[in-house]
Amino acid sequence: MCARRGRRRCRSNVERKRLNSAKIRSIGYDERSQVLEIEFSNGEVLQYLRVSHETHRRFVASPNAAAYYEDNIAEDYTSRRV
Repeated sequence: MCARRGRRRCRSNVERKRLNSAKIRSIGYDERSQVLEIEFSNGEVLQYLRVSHETHRRFVASPNAAAYYEDNIAEDYTSRRV
């Protein structure tokens, strides 16, 4: 089960790739399940659910990953801690 009061954390099978960003260390995407996984520079890892392939593609191609995350992902998708 996922991280919620008294439950175990989710285990990740998503392969992440390093980014050159001060805020975001790496991102990964599982197209089949539409899960976007983001590792932040502070070590926190979050999964975002029901993220389209197009959103992931734009995120990866963005010149400023942190700004794209804030503007298009952070509050628009359901997240869970990994």
